[in-house]
Amino acid sequence: MAGDSTRDLPNVPTVAEAGYPKAQSFQWFGLLAPARTPAPIVARLQAETARALQTPEMRERLAVEGADPVGSTPAEFAALIRQEMEKWTEVARAANIKPE
Repeated sequence: MAGDSTRDLPNVPTVAEAGYPKAQSFQWFGLLAPARTPAPIVARLQAETARALQTPEMRERLAVEGADPVGSTPAEFAALIRQEMEKWTEVARAANIKPE
């Protein structure tokens, strides 16, 4: 997840402070595998990735970028992707944005 703007940019108002109290957005990154990748391989990739994200070196590197490592489960990440797709699809519809 992206950094906390109140920590990283203390003199810049938050989106809520700028007059948009319901606005919520964050940048996220994730590791994906091809469809039908065997479950044991997915589990191993997730476990090793989560472990790496918690090392002091990785946490420090990510903190420089303003990122907070999560290391969620595949099911949690899939739910996040679904939520984000639904949210941004609704934003595009409300703004009358059409695919090209």
